[in-house]
Amino acid sequence: MTINKTEKFQKIFNKFTSSKKINEGILLVENTSGEFSFMKGYGKKELSSPFLMASITKLLTTTCILILLEQDKLSLEDRIVKFLDVNILKGVHVYKGREYSYELTVSDLLFQTSGLPDVYLEGKNSLINRIIQEDFHIHFNDTMNRVKKLKPHFEPRKKGKAYYADINFDILGQIVEKESGLTLCQAYEKYIFEPLGLVSTYLPEDRYDEIPKVYYMNQVIHRPKFVISSGASGGCITTAQELMIFIKAFFGGELFNKSIFRRLSTYNKLQASMGPIHYGGGYMQIPLSGLISLYMGKGELVGHSGSTGSFAFYYPIKDLFFVGDLNQMATASLPIKLSIQLAMAANRIF
Repeated sequence: MTINKTEKFQKIFNKFTSSKKINEGILLVENTSGEFSFMKGYGKKELSSPFLMASITKLLTTTCILILLEQDKLSLEDRIVKFLDVNILKGVHVYKGREYSYELTVSDLLFQTSGLPDVYLEGKNSLINRIIQEDFHIHFNDTMNRVKKLKPHFEPRKKGKAYYADINFDILGQIVEKESGLTLCQAYEKYIFEPLGLVSTYLPEDRYDEIPKVYYMNQVIHRPKFVISSGASGGCITTAQELMIFIKAFFGGELFNKSIFRRLSTYNKLQASMGPIHYGGGYMQIPLSGLISLYMGKGELVGHSGSTGSFAFYYPIKDLFFVGDLNQMATASLPIKLSIQLAMAANRIF
């Protein structure tokens, strides 16, 4: 029976990696106990091969926020003006002539319900276009100034609305540093890496740290300055082996109180460009019972994917975790599609 399970997962992974878009990849599937485990690499990728977590880093930032919440150092209802310089915050959210900048809360950022625009993808001078061409460093204050030049999508906490924007987590990173008294790198180390015994997962701080290359189509690009700039929203490096340890701990309540985590399970559908993805408190939710699975799926995937092809999802109804990397910036939907197909297969074979 186990052979049939692994063969099905291998077939799905082989189909994705046979695409001309994919030059390398890694997949690790396990249940909570580790009794079932399947690994498949492609293009010399192994369990210990480093890759850029990209937006999966948001789960680390979420973890820090929850720990600080548990320590009573902040609350989800706190307005972010409590943590940020007023001059930096001024003008960041002006919607239909009204300023909401000072009304934004920690919850608005964590749940992606602030309405703030995404400088990574939006505007004539979007960061994604520049990243493909060159490496560059961007300071938090510069990012905030870029946000101020774009229009918010809705007023904060607009019922049923969510809009995915990295700036929400860039700000959360600033809050983590202020309330912990640590750099973000130190906070990750103290709250996550040390407790879980992670030795190959790190947040790079300078150009001497190893930063893996990524692919855009068949072009290899190395962007250490930008990765270091990405910090709380997308700058961490890991391996499939250690990402599995982390995602199990995140959804298993090993790092923070489970009662706090339950407060995060309110989901809103993201903008149309994000496909079937909903967002809760710091993580993605993908319902599998809708059109995306031709109404044949069951349950949901929870976790996160990254714009470079990384993914870390939990499929609760089958107690399975899917982690890995397809290392392809040009098609950010690939890891989502792979994870959905793995979950659909798990429904039939487990």
